[in-house]
Amino acid sequence: MKRLSFDDLTHGIIRHRKRIEKIFLVLTILCAFCFPFVGVNYDLSQYLPDFAPTRQALNVMEKEFGYPGMARIMVKDISLQEAKDLRSRISSVDGVDLVAGADLLSDVYLGQGFTENDLTDSFYKDGNAILEVIFKEGDSSGKTHQALKEIYSIVGRDRGFFSGSAVSSQWRQDSITKEIAVAMVISVLIILLILTLTTTSWLEPFLFLFVMAVAIILNMGSNIIFGSISFFTFSTAAILQLAVSIDYSIFLLHSFTALEDKGLPREEAMAQALKESSKSILASGATTIVGFISIALMQFTIGKDVGFVLTKGILCSLATVLLLMPALILRFTEKIEKYRHRQFMPAFDGFSRLMQKIRWPVLILCLALAVPCYFGQSMNTFYYGDDALGASPGTRYYDDTQEIDRIFGKSNVILAIVPNTSIARERELTEALENLDFTNYALSLAGILPQGIPEDFLPEDAVKVLHTKNYARILVSLATSEESGYSFSCSEQLTRLVRDYYPKDSYVIGMTPTTMDIRDILTEDYNRVSIISLIGVALVVMLTFRSLLIPVFVIIPIEVAIYLNMTLPYLAGDSLVYICYIIVSCLQLGATIDYSILVTNNYLSERSHCARKAAAVCAVNHSALSVSTSGLILTTVGYLLYFSSSIRAISQVGRLVGRGALLSMILVLSLLPALLAAFDRQILRRQQKTDQRRTARQEKRRLRLDKLRCLR
Repeated sequence: MKRLSFDDLTHGIIRHRKRIEKIFLVLTILCAFCFPFVGVNYDLSQYLPDFAPTRQALNVMEKEFGYPGMARIMVKDISLQEAKDLRSRISSVDGVDLVAGADLLSDVYLGQGFTENDLTDSFYKDGNAILEVIFKEGDSSGKTHQALKEIYSIVGRDRGFFSGSAVSSQWRQDSITKEIAVAMVISVLIILLILTLTTTSWLEPFLFLFVMAVAIILNMGSNIIFGSISFFTFSTAAILQLAVSIDYSIFLLHSFTALEDKGLPREEAMAQALKESSKSILASGATTIVGFISIALMQFTIGKDVGFVLTKGILCSLATVLLLMPALILRFTEKIEKYRHRQFMPAFDGFSRLMQKIRWPVLILCLALAVPCYFGQSMNTFYYGDDALGASPGTRYYDDTQEIDRIFGKSNVILAIVPNTSIARERELTEALENLDFTNYALSLAGILPQGIPEDFLPEDAVKVLHTKNYARILVSLATSEESGYSFSCSEQLTRLVRDYYPKDSYVIGMTPTTMDIRDILTEDYNRVSIISLIGVALVVMLTFRSLLIPVFVIIPIEVAIYLNMTLPYLAGDSLVYICYIIVSCLQLGATIDYSILVTNNYLSERSHCARKAAAVCAVNHSALSVSTSGLILTTVGYLLYFSSSIRAISQVGRLVGRGALLSMILVLSLLPALLAAFDRQILRRQQKTDQRRTARQEKRRLRLDKLRCLR
C-alpha cells in the first residue's frame, strides 16, 4: 500500500475542494441550528469538584430541600401591614419556597394578627421593608427567573430594590447576550479596518472574516455535545477564537500570493502554499491549544469548560483554514486581484533600526523588572467567588444592592443543614447562632415554634420549608459581605459552632462557604496549570526548532509580559478576579508565543547569510507587519470586552487580554531580537550540532535503504 505523502494530501485538498465546500456548508447549517439549544450555566458552585465540602452539602440539600436561589427585596415607603400583605403575595408565587419578613412569626402562629417581634428591626426600618426570598430551584433556573418576573410586577420596579444571587444571575443572563452582540459587531468593524490597512486587496479582509465566522459557528454550535457551557465561556469564546486564530488565514493567503507572484499556476501555488504555511499554522495552533488544554486540567471545572471549548475552537479554525480556505481563495482569486490596492502600511525599516538602537536599555530594563514583577503578580488582592463576577458600578443591580446595604446593612445568607433529631438541640443551636456578634438573625422551625407545641400542629407548608424527615434547615443572615477576609473568618466560626452541636452529617451552605472552597481549589490549580502550560509550550517550540536553547529565549519575552501585565493591577491598587488571573496567564502565553516564533524563524533565516546585528534588524523588519496585525487585533478585541461588558469578570478578562497582547507585541519586537543577538554564538552552535545530528541520521537512513534495495 502506497504511503500517503504531504504532497498527496495538499493536492487532494485542491482536487476535492468543491466537495469540501459542500461538507462545510452542511456542517455550518447544522451547527447554526444547534447553537440556540446549547445551555448556559450561571452557577459557579456547579463547577466545584465532588470532594469540595460545598459540593457535598449541595447534594444533600438538593435531595432534601431542593437547590435554592436567593433574592433580597427592599420596598420603600410601606407600612407594616402593607409589608405583611406583600410578603403573603410573594409567598404564593409559583417557584418561591420561603419569604422571611417582619411578620414571619405571626404567619407561623397560624395566621394570628400581626404583632411586632424580635425580627421587626431586622426586616422593617423607617418605613422601609426588606424581604429575604428563597426559591424552590437554583439561581439560574428558568422557574426562578419566572418567579422573579412575577415578583417585579407585584412590587413594582420603580418602588422596589432587588439584590441577591438569583437577581444577579438573571441580570447576567439579560446583559450577556446584548453585550456580546455589541462587542462582536464593533470587533468585526475594527478588525476589518486593521486588515484593510495591513493587506493589499479590499476583498481579503472579508474573506478572512468569513472563514473565521464559519469556524466560530462550528465551534459554538458543536458545544451541544457538552449540554451546557458556563456564562464565562459563552461570553468570551467566540470573540477570543476570532482574535487568536485569524492569523492562520493571513499566513496561508500571504504564502499563496507570494508563490503566485513567482509565476506558479494557481492550483500548484495553493498546494505549495499549503505545504509551506501548514508548518507555521500547525505550530501556532499547537502552542495555543497547549495553553487552553492546561486550563482544562483545573480541578475547578469551569477551567475544563473554558479550555475544552476554546481548544475545540482552535481545531475548528485550523480545519477551516487548511481545508475550506484554499477552496475559497481559488474560487475568488480573480476578484481578489481585481480589487487590489496599494499597501497602506509604511515600511518598518526605521522601526527595526530603532529597536536595534534601544535593545540594550530594553534588555537591562526587563532584567530589572522581571524579578519584582514575578513576586508582584502574586501580591494582588484577589476575588474568587460569585460576588467577584457581579455587576460594575452604574448598573441597576449594583445601585440597588448599594441602596439596600445602606439602609439595612449587609445580609450574607448562609444555610445550616443539620440532622432532624432533636427540636431542643435545634433551638439551642439557633439561639447560639443568633448570639454571634456578626449575625443579623437566625431562623429555624425550632427557633420560632413555641415551646410545648408539637411540629404536627403547624400547617404542612410552614414546616416543609425548614424540616424534612431527615434534616432541619436553619437560615442565618450574617452582617458581612459575601467575600472578604472578615466574612471568611465569620463563616469558619459559624461552621465550627454548627459542628459542635452536630459533629456528624451537618452542612453549611452559602456564597461565602462556596467562595472559600473555590479559593482553596483555584490557588492550588494556579501553580499546576502554569507549570503544565509553560512545559507544554516549551516542548512545542523545542520540536519546531529542534533545539533545547531556543525555547528559553522564545518564552522569556512572553513571560516577562505576563508578569508585567499581572503586576500592573497591584501597582494601580485594583483587585483581580482569580479565575481571570489563571485563564489569561495561560491564554497570553499560548496565543502570543507565535510572535516570538515568527521573529526567531526570521532571525535564523537571515543569520545564514548576514551578521547578527543585520539579522536582528531584518527579523524585526520582516516580522513587524504580521506581529502588529495580530497583536492589534487581539488588543482591540480585549479592550472591547473590557469597555462593553458590565460583568466584572468578563470585563477584566478583556482588559488583561488586551493589555497582555500589547505588552507581548512590544517585548517580542524589542527584547527578543536583543536576546537572540546577545546569545547568537550559543544558539548557532546548538543549531549546528542539531543540524549535524540530523544530517547524520539522514545519511544512516539513506545507507540503510540502499542496503535494502541491494538485497532485493
